[in-house]
Amino acid sequence: MDQPWRRSEHFAEIITNDPVMLERFEYIDSVAPSPQPILITGETGTGKELFARAIHQVSGLTGPLITVNAAGLDDTVFSDTLFGHIKGAFTDAVGVRSGLISKAAGGTIFLDEIGDLSPLSQIKLLRLLQEREYMPLGSDEPVKTDARVVAATNEDLWLLQKKGRFRKDLNFRLRAHHVDIPPLRARIGDLCLLVPLFLEKAGVTFKKGRIKPPASLYKRLEDHSFPGNVRELQSMLYNLASQVRDGRIPLHVLDAQMEASREMEEEMEMTDPAISRPLVAFTRQLPTLKEVVRITVREALRRSNGNQREAAKLLGISQQALSKRLKQEEAAED
Repeated sequence: MDQPWRRSEHFAEIITNDPVMLERFEYIDSVAPSPQPILITGETGTGKELFARAIHQVSGLTGPLITVNAAGLDDTVFSDTLFGHIKGAFTDAVGVRSGLISKAAGGTIFLDEIGDLSPLSQIKLLRLLQEREYMPLGSDEPVKTDARVVAATNEDLWLLQKKGRFRKDLNFRLRAHHVDIPPLRARIGDLCLLVPLFLEKAGVTFKKGRIKPPASLYKRLEDHSFPGNVRELQSMLYNLASQVRDGRIPLHVLDAQMEASREMEEEMEMTDPAISRPLVAFTRQLPTLKEVVRITVREALRRSNGNQREAAKLLGISQQALSKRLKQEEAAED
């Protein structure tokens, strides 16, 4: 009989007991030996860098983990940062610069905010993934690399691809292995672990001693959508802890923070075309309720990469109910 999977110390920084998160850890353990790239997706504040660090540690690679944030970098800056340059490559290139990909030899290069890459930078990254080589700026000689590539984004690469802002071949190449991190609102049970931890650390920072969270604090947090995820929760609790007096938590401060967060989210939904769109686009002829259910189930399975447990969670039903529905559909098709 196979031994049950056990979480290793490499995941210690990621505080969770959520079943979906634990499945992500197990998946990372499985693909760790692979030299192929890994794409990490998830909303802002979900901990993508922590996952990249865990992937590197689990892999057993002896080289370092080197991080490059691609946000806002034009092609020249990105290429110089990642690939380096030779003397005379441009006006200020008075010497040779080894890029960060060189420093990641034998280890991992973590490319964060990959969705912001310019079209030209995307071509260069594709060559790096396909040929495992790159060209320093100003050089005609390719350089080989054995660094493993881990990329992360909070954007929908399928949507960017559809808009012509992200290469189809690069999108597929990056997804040799894929880890999608669920948002905090989908694993709200982790609040019982995260809240005491953050309050303890904040208590030390502000010399407030031990701060005990009341039950009403959890109730407030459970009703919040956390658009900023774990990072938002940490910021909220640190700000709350800074204003604790005589061991009493000023819950009105938390209420104000959550209200401001909700207002900001609503404003973004009103002004951002990518957010303020209908959840479902209908044709002139409306689908039947049966068709709507079937389409929704299929979409949940697509988003969860066929994982019925995750799909059921997205649909708000039990896994058993989803399995029964799928079997009924199969029987109807036969």
